[in-house]
Amino acid sequence: MDTNFGIIFDFLLDNYGTSINLFWVFYVLNFIFGLIAYKLGFAKKLPLMKSVIVYILFAIGVFIITIFSIFKLPITESLIIISLVLAIYRLRLHNQRKKDK
Repeated sequence: MDTNFGIIFDFLLDNYGTSINLFWVFYVLNFIFGLIAYKLGFAKKLPLMKSVIVYILFAIGVFIITIFSIFKLPITESLIIISLVLAIYRLRLHNQRKKDK
């Protein structure tokens, strides 16, 4: 049984072949969707220096997570779903707070 869950990996490989650098494509995708998930669900207002440290550590963490994406694990797909769920949650929370006013 084929347990390949890397839908985005297969899509990029089928359409663009190995001519593109898959690692950096996945790094950018993971960074963008991870940043969206962080901002929607977990970010607090921090001083500038603490924010810089958080984002540097975030970039290092995304680098490690991207390695799992190259091994065809559904990391990028999971980040997309997390971002969508958190966006829906924040939209509903915003509408509820607006309605309560």
